[in-house]
Amino acid sequence: MAKSSVLGYPRIGQNREWKKALEAFWAGKLDESTFQSQLQELRLNHLRKQQEKGIDFIAVNDFSYYDHVLDTATMFGVIPSRFPYEGGVVPLSLYYGIARGTKDATASEMTKWFNTNYHYIVPELGGTEPVVTENKPLIAYREAKEKLGIEGKPVILGPLTFLKLSKGYKIEETDAWLARFVPLYVQILQELAEEGVQWVQIDEPILVTKLGGDDIARLKKIYETFASAVPHLNILLQTYFESVEHYNDIVQLPVQGIGLDFVHGLAGNLKSIQESGFPADKFLGAGIIDGRGIWKADLREKLGLLEVLSKIVTEDRLLVQTSCSLLHVPVTVKNETKLLPELKDALAFADEKLDEIALLTKAVVAGADSISEALAQCSKELLGLKQSSERNRKDVQQTVATISAQHPERSRPFTDRHSAQQKKWQLPIFPTTTIGSFPQSAEVRKARQLWRKGDWTPEQYASFIRDQIDIWIKLQEEIGLDVLVHGEFERTDMVEFFGEKLAGFAFTQFGWVQSYGSRCVKPPIIFGDVAFEEAMTVEETEYAQSKTERPVKGMLTGPITIMNWSFVRDDITREQIAYQLAYALRQEVEALEQAGIGMIQVDEPAVREGLPLKEEDQATYLAWAVKAFRMTTCTVQETTQIHTHMCYCEFHDMIDSIEAMDADVISIETSRSHGELIHSFEQNTYELGIGLGVYDIHSPRVPQVEEMTGMIDRALRVLDPNLFWINPDCGLKTRGLEETVESLRNMVEATQIARGKYSA
Repeated sequence: MAKSSVLGYPRIGQNREWKKALEAFWAGKLDESTFQSQLQELRLNHLRKQQEKGIDFIAVNDFSYYDHVLDTATMFGVIPSRFPYEGGVVPLSLYYGIARGTKDATASEMTKWFNTNYHYIVPELGGTEPVVTENKPLIAYREAKEKLGIEGKPVILGPLTFLKLSKGYKIEETDAWLARFVPLYVQILQELAEEGVQWVQIDEPILVTKLGGDDIARLKKIYETFASAVPHLNILLQTYFESVEHYNDIVQLPVQGIGLDFVHGLAGNLKSIQESGFPADKFLGAGIIDGRGIWKADLREKLGLLEVLSKIVTEDRLLVQTSCSLLHVPVTVKNETKLLPELKDALAFADEKLDEIALLTKAVVAGADSISEALAQCSKELLGLKQSSERNRKDVQQTVATISAQHPERSRPFTDRHSAQQKKWQLPIFPTTTIGSFPQSAEVRKARQLWRKGDWTPEQYASFIRDQIDIWIKLQEEIGLDVLVHGEFERTDMVEFFGEKLAGFAFTQFGWVQSYGSRCVKPPIIFGDVAFEEAMTVEETEYAQSKTERPVKGMLTGPITIMNWSFVRDDITREQIAYQLAYALRQEVEALEQAGIGMIQVDEPAVREGLPLKEEDQATYLAWAVKAFRMTTCTVQETTQIHTHMCYCEFHDMIDSIEAMDADVISIETSRSHGELIHSFEQNTYELGIGLGVYDIHSPRVPQVEEMTGMIDRALRVLDPNLFWINPDCGLKTRGLEETVESLRNMVEATQIARGKYSA
């Protein structure tokens, strides 16, 4: 009979217990024994919950102390050479040092996990000699079995994906590195088989991206090696986030099961399986419940899909499962008490998705009548949201349709604007600035909490925010920055802040998901038509500008980032949502300009993470993403300088699109990748204003002047000095006051050195 399966569960806990434990441990408030005990308790609770809900194949080794890619790297002893390591099990101090940096060594690069908002630590292979330091999947399997009697399904990141996500080797060295890693995987798998493990889930999401014939040959060799080494171990080769490339080759691999995404890869995977069939001797992991979205599944629709698949795959070889790990969604809806009833009824977080998996599995086994009541209730709840007034604002829909049919562009080309802006602002060569936010101290967070609880009046809170602005305007002037910011002390999150002030958004109380490390975010829900209601940022920005003669940037989050960092409705296209956001934000840009703010930064750090994984879909996405940005910014005067910011990305394949956004200045993260992004500009011409981040804000270490000087010197070899800005990688909200001030002082000193070299 059909079985239920889950690919992974959220790590952070219902009340972010995971985050709190990590940060207490880092702060020295928990000793390692207590820390380990707390994380084990949390891990077992997650497994117990799945067990109680009747999930047949429960993932183990999906829990992490920071990041599952870093877990894989440390399991194989892949330790960057700048960190001291003498072999053996990697201690937590080293594990966290690689992720966060230390006093003596910079952190490893962090980048997006495929097209999600989760960040992984990029393994650095150069100079390493991989070995098995410990069998983490085996440890996780034993724990689940001994503590809870669960016959777990260990999850392992596959060798091809691991290698493709790593850095520090040449493409021609691919086979040599696989020859090092595959025997280590074999050792892991053999030890699992000897333990009596029945199923292992090997994640190879790289298979949904474009691969060449050489990679398919490598894949065959890898899994033939596994089949020979562990002939009696069942391997579920798991893919997700899109449809697989080379379907016919992949389903013929010598594995016992293939997991396919029938949500985000529905069209391609369904077409492949209908046209080419599916091997009769394999299990199909049918990922029909969305592991990335928060909406309740249309159970009738999902049953229809399962009926189609059941004609191709026998019921006894069908696994009803999530499309990917539930890492990307909050834990549960049950504690949300402040949402509109019609919205709450239409939501499903991780725990509710477990229920959906169990229900659909029951329906496959016992027939649809066995869940008839659940089917009727589901249809009623989905219809309630569809008919809500929030989803049927005809004024917004008609206006946005009209505006989006136009071609948005600035009144003058960049060269003319640049001359006008230089004349207006009289900035020095290599202007210095920051990305927007300054440290949100405990005092700032407490003040916001007092205001939200009603213990402070709005006037008290506004006065407190003005005091913070006063402090930081003065500090920025003393440090010597050329273009200032107000610091964003009134903002909890760069997306949430705007969502709270726009129509069409809703906010959960406990809807947290992991972004990177212990950094958890609570994405807004775009559930209705988005509309501007009143000015959102003018008051604080105008006040900051009144306190200084230097320009202060207005700070907005762009339409694509707001969309990509929110959970969005699924009844209209993402392009339509982007245009609604762009029109609403355009009205805020215009309000700032009318208030006398002549520099406005519209941040788009998440443009690339929304890039489709299929190359054939990327040009269309980039075209409407660029259009949405231009819709937001196109109506300002030529002397108004539009800035934007991007981070955590590889940009070599989209520089043309970045330039097409026509921002006067773009700031881009580069220091976390140790300056490698500069290579993109060595290969491509960029003719607009640009600031490459000269130090990593995600690490607590204070960068030295020499480090930043080196970054600046390299950038100036390929970029026009007259268009070059100097800034940190990203906002400084998560950093402490002293380290922020010291880092910025060093940045200004490095700038002065660069100015001296240039003038000489």
